[in-house]
Parts: sequence; C-alpha cells; structure tokens
Amino acid sequence: MAIVTDAWFPQVNGVVRTLSTTCDILRQWGHDVTIISPEQYRSFPAPTYPEIRLALTAPGSVGRKLARIGPDAVHIATEGPLGFAARRYCVSRKVPFTTAYHTQFPDYLARRTGLPASWFWRYIRWFHRPAQRIMVATESIRQQLRERGLTQLNHWSRGVDLSCFSPDASRPPEYDGLEGPILLYVGRIAVEKNIEAFLTCEYPGTKVVVGDGPARASLEAKFPDARFMGKRSGVELAGFYAGADIFVFPSKTDTFGLVMIEALACGTPVAAYPVPGPLDIVTDNVGAMSEDLARAIDAARYCERSACAAAGAAFSWEAATRQFLEGLVALEEEECVSLRTAPAI
Repeated sequence: MAIVTDAWFPQVNGVVRTLSTTCDILRQWGHDVTIISPEQYRSFPAPTYPEIRLALTAPGSVGRKLARIGPDAVHIATEGPLGFAARRYCVSRKVPFTTAYHTQFPDYLARRTGLPASWFWRYIRWFHRPAQRIMVATESIRQQLRERGLTQLNHWSRGVDLSCFSPDASRPPEYDGLEGPILLYVGRIAVEKNIEAFLTCEYPGTKVVVGDGPARASLEAKFPDARFMGKRSGVELAGFYAGADIFVFPSKTDTFGLVMIEALACGTPVAAYPVPGPLDIVTDNVGAMSEDLARAIDAARYCERSACAAAGAAFSWEAATRQFLEGLVALEEEECVSLRTAPAI
C-alpha cells in the first residue's frame, strides 16, 4: 500500500504519530507500506508555521512514484501539496483511493489568516469528494462532514501505547515544589490550539505547558508564572501526565486529540470545551466540559483516577489499525496492473 502524507518526521504532532504508529503495526503484520512524504523532496516552510515543511514537486513526480510502486491500495492522508498531487493522479487514472480528515483544516486556517472558514470548506469538499472512503476518528466529525455533503465515511479511531502511558509513570522532578493543583497542557504551542484560553483561566495552582511551537516565545513572555517544559516524549512524557492533577485541552480545532487519551491512560482527568474531539472522548466519569474552562477544571477534579485509566486503556493501536485496514479500498488485479503501467502526468 502507498500512504501519501504532507505531515511526517521531523514534525511532531498527532497526525505524524498516528500515521507512523499505524505503519509500524501494518509492517509487523506483514504488509508492504511505502510512505510518500516531504522528506523525499525539496521543501519550504509553511507561512506562519515554519516547523511544517511543504514539498516542492515536479509535475508528475508523485504519479511516477505511485506507478513504480503499483500499490494494491492508495491512502492520501493530508490535503497539502503531496496529497493534492496524489489526488490528481488517482482521479485522472481512475485509481480508487481513500483519504482522512485529521484536522479541522478550515477552522485552523481561519484562525491563522482571519478569513472565513467557509472559504476553506470549499477546498475540503472538493478534495475529499472523489475518495471511495474518508476516514474520520469520531462521530461528531462524521456528522459535521455529512452536513457538508461528504457521506462516504469510515471510522478510524486512535490508540495509546499502554506499555508507556500508565498511572505508574514516575512523577517528574520538575513538579517538585510547585503549588497544586498542577494543570497540564501537552501539544503544539500554536495559535490554533487556543492555549491562551488555558493560561488566562483564573484557577489556582500551577499551569504547566509541555511542547513547542511558533507561539511558545510570545506566550512564555506573556505568562511568566506558567512553566514551559519544552518537548517531552515516551516515559518522561507519561510522568508529566501521571503527575498532573488535571489535563486541560483548550483546543477547538482538533478532530480527536491523542493527548487526551494519553492523559486518561495515565489516570489524569480531562477538562475541555464541549467541541468535537472532547465530545467524543470526555464522559462525566473521566473529565468535564464547559464553555467556562475554570468550571470544567473544577468539576474534573472530582473524577476517579482509576476510571480515567480504564477509559484510556480501552483505546488500542491494534484495533485502530484494523479499522484503517478495513477502510482501505483494495484495487482489483487489472487496476493494479494499470497503475503500474500507466504513464505519470
């Protein structure tokens, strides 16, 4: 199978983690997976977000790669330059393909450009309409896409590495001496993540931010009382989750939010806004949602940490990968031959 993605290493985000983990499991199961990503091309930094590299491709380059691979299935993971080129090839050659809706792309761009989100929805509808299946993580996102006229939807959930993320993770020494409760945010530090809503929230305790991104310097200067810890990963990150009292998820532009289920797996309740993502994950016994973030934090403090851990443990990467595999469109043999022999455009 061929997976075409504009989001790949060295980027650190939920899309990259989802795709890389899925690929690892598919390969363990014996599947031959080829990734077409920006690291194979010259690239330039995305405007306002230099950590994301946008690939520069010669006409037909992605199509020639797909023709050489001759995959049984093509999955286009993102709506960027590489995804656009792969879509163009597949549509022109009548090659079935699947896509995924990972990010609230219209809202994301609206926050960054000041333009109406409705303008960007036109592109989203156009991009995904020819796909045989569009993979989405939650019911609220499925409903949103249905309302936009995209109905060929397939459920693809997410998972947690339970060998790493658990309530037994060691509390980090950085928490020593901090005034409680410890309120934690983990993720990219960027405007679309709405982190300022968390940092301005009037709730006692210490606010801790784990991650990096283009808005870090300005937020660190504006909120000197918050503790910015930089990037953390693996068991070290698990310790930050497990040692916190509440995990705060202020984003309103995510379709899922991997960090929420990682926090739950570590026994930490979640406070969030009642928007897609949290609406599909945060139930009364594992966290709280409110348009008033302070109220959500206060309510989440009454949740049982054992219930949170049990909820997080229900998310399996193996189960999610099976959903992905079942959602792929396998090509008929004659189509595979056609793909291998068709000239690129």
